[in-house]
Amino acid sequence: MALLEVRDLHTAFTTPAGTVNAVNGVSFFLERGKVLGIVGESGSGKSVTAYSIMQILEKNGQIVGGSVKVDGQELVGAGEKVMKTVRGNKISIIFQDPMTSLNPTYTIGHQLVEAILLHTNRNRKQAWDRAVEMLQLVNVNEPLKRMKQYPFELSGGMRQRVMIAMALACEPDILIADEPTTALDVTIQAQILELMQSLQKELGMAIIMITHDLGVVAQMCDEVIVMYAGSICEQGTADEIFYNPKHEYTKGLMRSIPTVDNDDTPLEPIAGTPIDLLNMPAGCPFAPRCDKAMKICLRERAERMEINECHAAACWMNVKEKAEASQEGGEA
Repeated sequence: MALLEVRDLHTAFTTPAGTVNAVNGVSFFLERGKVLGIVGESGSGKSVTAYSIMQILEKNGQIVGGSVKVDGQELVGAGEKVMKTVRGNKISIIFQDPMTSLNPTYTIGHQLVEAILLHTNRNRKQAWDRAVEMLQLVNVNEPLKRMKQYPFELSGGMRQRVMIAMALACEPDILIADEPTTALDVTIQAQILELMQSLQKELGMAIIMITHDLGVVAQMCDEVIVMYAGSICEQGTADEIFYNPKHEYTKGLMRSIPTVDNDDTPLEPIAGTPIDLLNMPAGCPFAPRCDKAMKICLRERAERMEINECHAAACWMNVKEKAEASQEGGEA
């Protein structure tokens, strides 16, 4: 049985301009000890998918359909009392910006201890000792000194380590990392990613890595989901996604990656702008930006097509290629 099972998840937000369907039928599984990458542009639904799993949506957002199960336990409709036992204990999250995630009016120690007291049966002395232990685990120097400091007294990389320590303090089965290195410089990014890899192997937890950085995905992930306009357009192992992309959006993302070998080759940005979720087209949401779009792409969405046992994509180009190959085979 999968550790995390998400089936046909739909999440919507009510706004003055209308209903925004931010997540549209997302389905995936996460096995124990695996790292899953969720990739896509801003507004593709990556973070909303994570927040839906944790059920920490804004007041105007709600899950309107689908299922989320952790260890076989259904979370959709389970209620806040159940979710309080799940958050921190079974699933933890690291948010994008550690400066806004940490309360500037409380010390690091106070915030770590409160999180541990909330999600475990430890007393305050045991929670303090656990907090110091976690800071040591994530390689924060002088942990006792850091416990008495405020967030503004720490560097960005140090604050991110504190957030990782807080997320791991209750030994969750699943860690969701929402753009954990976005606000950090390249050197600190590498250190944070190395830290997460070592902790994942040491603790045996599963990780969902949400990012727009394909370099992070290549370094960290076993499997990858590519999202666009709230839907999964391609899904497969990291090797399949990087070396055999089968959706035109994924191919566009790959072409936009700078390479060391071809310094003189200009990057190819994806033309156009992301789709307006208030005015979703009848066909493929990527069609207006796709240079290979056909008439059917504008009228109708492609069904998910199995490329092989560990790779699937929803793109009409795959249907076209399959039909052409079949026709050539028949003629031969």
